[in-house]
Amino acid sequence: MTASSFPGGTSLSHLDVYTDAAPDGVCGGSPHMHLVSTEAYIVISGDGALQTIDGDGYRETPLSAGSVVWFTPGTIHRAVNRGDLRVVVLMSNAGLPEAGDAVMTFPAEVVADADAYAAAATLGDDAGRAARAARRRDLAVTGFETLRDAVVAGDPTALDAFRTAAGALVRDRAQAWGDLVRERPLAQARQSLALADAVASGSVSHLADARLHQAVPSVGDRGFGMCGRLRTYDVTDEENDR
Repeated sequence: MTASSFPGGTSLSHLDVYTDAAPDGVCGGSPHMHLVSTEAYIVISGDGALQTIDGDGYRETPLSAGSVVWFTPGTIHRAVNRGDLRVVVLMSNAGLPEAGDAVMTFPAEVVADADAYAAAATLGDDAGRAARAARRRDLAVTGFETLRDAVVAGDPTALDAFRTAAGALVRDRAQAWGDLVRERPLAQARQSLALADAVASGSVSHLADARLHQAVPSVGDRGFGMCGRLRTYDVTDEENDR
């Protein structure tokens, strides 16, 4: 696994939140949650909101240029675009979301069936990706509305069931997640501790290894993410050195 000195073992992407409307008339992304990773939004332009369901219930947080929000594992979130909403996304545990650390809020019967979930979530590689991304988003919004309405009514049953089903859905793939965390963010934290100890002991020899690194953006059309069109960045050291 290629090393990265990018701060905190995080990943970086640029997100243009979807502009088309879901069946409820709201423009935006596919509601989902992460089971291990924390995600941050740094809003660079436009207006919108983040709809969330977490331990405090349901809320809607306004977003505009300069807003910075982050949400911890288990926070169901939906990006809402009310006009040119563009976001820089920082995600902890780089590589882990791509390894399956996200579950969309499809209706309960879909989340409970691994095959049905995979069929609903997969976009494929052909020209129909945009249409399938919209259908995926719409299905996730349907489940999100059920969870939201139950939470607002004071009934946590549906939310508890979703969390349990999400855990069961990713349990097998999660067997490899610990290695990823140890090889990336934990390894970086250990290195920082070693450097701090070195400086405290009077050694600064590691400063001779200082280097500038530059992220390489993905090329071609932006990908179809859960919340919008994505431009990802390669922040690994070896490939990006100049």
